[in-house]
Amino acid sequence: MPNQIPADSVGLVTPQTHRFTAPLLLACGRTLDEYELVYETYGQLNAAKSNAVLICHALSGHHHAAGYHSMDDKRPGWWDAYIGPGKPIDTNKFFVVALNNLGGCHGSTGPRSINPATGKAWGADFPMVRVRDWVASQARLADVLGIDVWAAIIGGSLGGMQVMRWALDFPERVRHAVVIASALKLSAQNIAFNEAARKAIISDPNFFDGDYIEHNTLPKNGLAVARMIGHITYLSDYAMGEKFGRDLRSGSFELGNDEPVEFQIESYLRYQGDSFANTFDANSYIRITKALDYFDLAREFNDDPVSAFKQTNAKFLVISFSTDWRFAPERSHEIVNALVGANRPVTYAEIESKHGHDAFLLPDERYEQVFGRYLAGVKI
Repeated sequence: MPNQIPADSVGLVTPQTHRFTAPLLLACGRTLDEYELVYETYGQLNAAKSNAVLICHALSGHHHAAGYHSMDDKRPGWWDAYIGPGKPIDTNKFFVVALNNLGGCHGSTGPRSINPATGKAWGADFPMVRVRDWVASQARLADVLGIDVWAAIIGGSLGGMQVMRWALDFPERVRHAVVIASALKLSAQNIAFNEAARKAIISDPNFFDGDYIEHNTLPKNGLAVARMIGHITYLSDYAMGEKFGRDLRSGSFELGNDEPVEFQIESYLRYQGDSFANTFDANSYIRITKALDYFDLAREFNDDPVSAFKQTNAKFLVISFSTDWRFAPERSHEIVNALVGANRPVTYAEIESKHGHDAFLLPDERYEQVFGRYLAGVKI
């Protein structure tokens, strides 16, 4: 727990929930008759309601982006390094909104929620969701909060895909779009990693075709392996080597010693997998990774991202990281080139980092400078 709330923290925060009763037609053709979104806010909305910033989370993210829920919290929100007084997303200036997307498992309506039609958990029957569905529901939350135009919408990885979809679907409601470590669409290799992770889950004998709650069990082993697969891709070779190398946790390579050898990296990955399996929902993981796979900003524009970005009005900041091989700098170059081709204002920075894809979540002086200076120039 924090001995004392840091001066640059947003402090103690309380999640809020809004229930929507107007039906939401999803891209898959199904309709959610009603649903809930859980969100947090940091800072104050100004009288003109012109200083609002939306945070779009990545695969395993959620609404708790900054601050603490209680003095007993062991750590703050997942992006606390970048949200708070004097930080790049400065809550002395901005009113920040962070939410948990539909289909998630941290409070917003998802597979673990009760289906009002049956009185039981949705489970495997929860609809497949797309990035455009998240954006549509976020727009409705903006309406509830009285926010007609976002000063900025910000997201990394899958969050960056939501930012681009926002700029395309609601061009009049986004003034600045900040896309970090993202892509116009997933590569075949990325889709393959996601499918391998999903296969680990559905192969778990406790999965029961997604109806594990009905069977009073959880596919923990499969979900843990899925997380291990994902986590490997988020780190760089340097980061893993620097942190673990070939260090042993147990056993030895002495001749005649038949005790099994365990490397530190093996222990670390098992710990990460087990921790994730105890807090995340397998059906949510499947749906969120599918949303990643399905995203393709230019699909409806004859696969021409220039034509897609011509529909937007926002100014863009695009950031990539040198050792990110899951969403490599080349993917950000494609975004930037398309924006330039569409004659849209764009600022680009590639940050030298040793931390792979996870770098967008971690403190980094150069990243903070680029990020902070851009947002300091956002007029409210």
